[in-house]
Amino acid sequence: MKRILLPPGECREESRLKNPKGLRSGREHDLQAETNNTGVFSVSELTRLIQSLLEDTFPFVWVEGEISNFSKPSSGHYYMILKDPEAQIRSVMFRMQARNLRFRPENGMNVLARGRISVYAPRGEYQLVLDHIEPLGAGALALAFEQTKKKLAAMGVFDLHIKRPLPFLPQRVAVVTSPTGAAIRDFLKVAGRRFGNLEITVVPVRVQGDQAAQEIVQALELINRSLKVDVIVVTRGGGSMEDLQAFNEESVALAIRASSIPVVSAVGHEIDTTIADLAADMRAPTPSAAAEILIAEKALLLNRLVEFTERLKTAAVSRIAEYGRMLQYLSSRLKDPRRRITDHRIRLDELHGRLFRITAAALNQHRKRLDYERRALTTHSPLEKLKSQRRELGYASAAVINAIKVFIEKQHNALAFFERRIQGLSPLEVLERGYSITRTIPEKSVVTTASALGSGDMVEVLLARGSLDCEVHRTKPGKRRPGTARKAGKNRV
Repeated sequence: MKRILLPPGECREESRLKNPKGLRSGREHDLQAETNNTGVFSVSELTRLIQSLLEDTFPFVWVEGEISNFSKPSSGHYYMILKDPEAQIRSVMFRMQARNLRFRPENGMNVLARGRISVYAPRGEYQLVLDHIEPLGAGALALAFEQTKKKLAAMGVFDLHIKRPLPFLPQRVAVVTSPTGAAIRDFLKVAGRRFGNLEITVVPVRVQGDQAAQEIVQALELINRSLKVDVIVVTRGGGSMEDLQAFNEESVALAIRASSIPVVSAVGHEIDTTIADLAADMRAPTPSAAAEILIAEKALLLNRLVEFTERLKTAAVSRIAEYGRMLQYLSSRLKDPRRRITDHRIRLDELHGRLFRITAAALNQHRKRLDYERRALTTHSPLEKLKSQRRELGYASAAVINAIKVFIEKQHNALAFFERRIQGLSPLEVLERGYSITRTIPEKSVVTTASALGSGDMVEVLLARGSLDCEVHRTKPGKRRPGTARKAGKNRV
């Protein structure tokens, strides 16, 4: 059953609505008088009288019904039929009123519409000229939210793979919000506490009302066109769904997605979710949370820098000690032969190269990480303490490398010393000084005393270069003098 709601002051009893004769007006009395005078109406006269009767009686009405035959031509007007199981009425909403609707009417939607009766005389038809429509059940704003969300999701505006990562430590931030609201105060308070060197530009806009969405879109376009910032924050405090409507507009979501700069949305309270939140690269539940997500805490960064410095020093000392122990172990295994000395010298050179490369690589890796952290802080005018620590790190690195070089040089000197001592004790060195070694033939036993030989014995005399085969004619036994080596081979041949 169609329900007609009349505005205050226009209500009449239901029985009078059902009985047109109960609707009396001055115009009706004129109609009755005209009928009595002439007795016959022309079509146009009757139509004009009906038009006057309907338009005067129903200056505007509320009608509940189901939308069907909905159309929106290029003119921007909405045309539809409102119906119930027993009747239907043609309806139109002109472009100016249609633009103010928060949702798009659809066929099958049950609505409550307000308008006035209008009669089109050339065709003898009447229709409702609507100035307001709202859906039954869910509110207009809730319906508009779902319609916009569904449309933008189909366009891929909310896809996760197109969302951009936020910068690790932004230098410049643009905040699109009301300059007098609580949201900007909360954001600036948290930002100042966490990192006071941050450059924040506030782009003032309205955050609610009919012009708010347009101003937000213009602000985003202005920032992308004219401001050099690392990230944009779109924010406002909490409010009703009507208050947050600007952030549920399709134009705002598309502007966020079109931005070449990452956008963080922080609208309302934690329980509020807007279309802007879904379209943004990051959603923060509150303005304060947006500042905490974006801005690293300076004290934490400084602590991390100190930690990296200590870890670098510890790693370098540990690596040097490890290779020092290895070098000491290899040195202890040195034997008399020159070949082993040469082999170990080659091995020592290899270890020296590896030690230097590995240590340099480790230092370089940690230095790169440290340089990355340092650049992040340097761009924000870090404390003098940071500069001092940088110098200390350079001194420490130079000291470590110098200690490695000194240690390796000492080991080289020690090896050279042992080599000289071994060479000095070699029998070949003794022969070079004019001494010889006498051995029996054919036993090859070394002769150390003259009494070991007899006349006619054959002996081999080893010289520094070459040897002599000799026959013993006579021996001269003698005592060994203290502090002198026994001379072998002083025999006549």
